[in-house]
Amino acid sequence: MKLIKKIYCRAYQEGFRIAMPFLPYRKPLILHDVTELPALYRKQGCNKPFLVTDKSIIAHGLTDSLIEAFHKEKMDFELFDDTVANPTSDVIEEGVRRYKATGCDSLIGFGGGSSIDTAKAIGACIARPDKTLAQITGNLKVHKKLPYLSAIPTTAGTGSECTLAAIITDSKTHRKRAMNSFSLLPKCAVLDPKLTITLPPHLTSTTGVDAMTHAIEAYIGQSTTRETRAEALEAVKLVFGNVEKAYRNGADLEARANMLQAAYLAGDAFTKSYVGYVHAVAHSLGGQYNIPHGLANAVLLPIVLKEYGSCVWKKLHQIADYASLSKPTDSDEAAANTLIQAILDLNKRMNIPTKLEGIREEDLPVLTRNADKEGNPLYPVPTLWDAKQLEKIYRLVMK
Repeated sequence: MKLIKKIYCRAYQEGFRIAMPFLPYRKPLILHDVTELPALYRKQGCNKPFLVTDKSIIAHGLTDSLIEAFHKEKMDFELFDDTVANPTSDVIEEGVRRYKATGCDSLIGFGGGSSIDTAKAIGACIARPDKTLAQITGNLKVHKKLPYLSAIPTTAGTGSECTLAAIITDSKTHRKRAMNSFSLLPKCAVLDPKLTITLPPHLTSTTGVDAMTHAIEAYIGQSTTRETRAEALEAVKLVFGNVEKAYRNGADLEARANMLQAAYLAGDAFTKSYVGYVHAVAHSLGGQYNIPHGLANAVLLPIVLKEYGSCVWKKLHQIADYASLSKPTDSDEAAANTLIQAILDLNKRMNIPTKLEGIREEDLPVLTRNADKEGNPLYPVPTLWDAKQLEKIYRLVMK
């Protein structure tokens, strides 16, 4: 990367780091039983929530207990189940139309990160009817209050229930872009492990390593705080101790609850300390090929950590020690390699591949350009890479 661009990136990141204590971060109210939500909405003065989910969630009966609770509360709601993986601008626009047409006054995101991000983006459009979706996509573009928003995760990975971000794919260009605004932080998060027991093993594994990715990238970046470092360390330890248990036995409620906690901690860490090039590359792949975000992150994580080299060894040593994978007396390099190998071994035991299919050579210029634009200058990565260096990551991950 050219010197002038490096100086600009680091100055931009330092500005956000200095401002962090003064920014309006907040944590959501936490519930652990989804049936408590209708009474909360009634208390908040909400009369008709817009329930955003997807058809698979409905088919598996995961919304049944919430819908029954709404009926008991004699409360009306509108069901919107058109969410897709890697939510698109077309779906958001249809959601906004339905929200307005049905007279809703609040929002619930029920499902994986896609459903929660869709609910956030719909809320942002409702809050800013004077702007197009494209105009409010980016950093700190939504300053007005959203309708009351709750997030109910059915996966333990994205942490979207406590982040200020929503990732949206432009339906025309297929480019993923982040919407980052403090008003997108949900007011309530429902961490109910019963809602995650039917999550298929392959989604349990990839979303679980997704949570680990959030935690590690937040920890190794240059905008950490004592709180985010502690949250990230605990999240990594929880993932190593529980994701494989949940993968082997989906009905293990303790493991499921621990994974929800891991995802929440990692989400809170990275919404303040940001992520890194794993995410920049993964988002470009999701936008171009619809590769699931958790899968892309899980495959990319050990590759990117290895490519960072010695600049991350000390912090990876700290993570490895906290997760009981190494000892303080180990060298930083040895401990870092132990952690990277532990991630590879965990992935292998859960049948996560080491490469991603479908990446085309002719798409590399567009992919690297998009990753470069996303990562630089926003992400306070351990070392700065330009498009040429990012291209190497695509070549290492492509099958």
